[in-house]
Amino acid sequence: MAEPESSLTRSYSQEEIQEILQLAIAKQADERDFSPQQLQEIAIELGISPDAIAQAEKTWLTQGIINRHRQEFELYRRTKWQKQLGNFAIVNLFLIALNILNAGEISWSLYVLLFWGLKIVRQAWNQYKASPEDDRKALQKWYRQQQSW
Repeated sequence: MAEPESSLTRSYSQEEIQEILQLAIAKQADERDFSPQQLQEIAIELGISPDAIAQAEKTWLTQGIINRHRQEFELYRRTKWQKQLGNFAIVNLFLIALNILNAGEISWSLYVLLFWGLKIVRQAWNQYKASPEDDRKALQKWYRQQQSW
């Protein structure tokens, strides 16, 4: 087992410092919350300007809002798709049963099942295999619709 390097000869990169501080703050945060004043004090101790910490906090808040909107959008899309799938199953089971009762076999109802099934599969493919750009556009469109309601 290799021994850790001496703390006198070891130097840390910016990324390593960030990771170590994040772990330490996360451990301490389990014990208590920090006030905005404490955040400013920590930033000053680290040599971070108040403007930089204010901008970082603003960015963090904005990203939190965007993440909440994305979660709401994903829930909406999943719920909408599940509803379509439920409608597909109910209607097609009814049509197949009707077809069997009338003709004694599955004939015309199979065409409805196949074409509607193709539409459902295509929608699922477009929804879950969308490019990040298409996904972003769909989120923006949904968000605009939410705002107009």
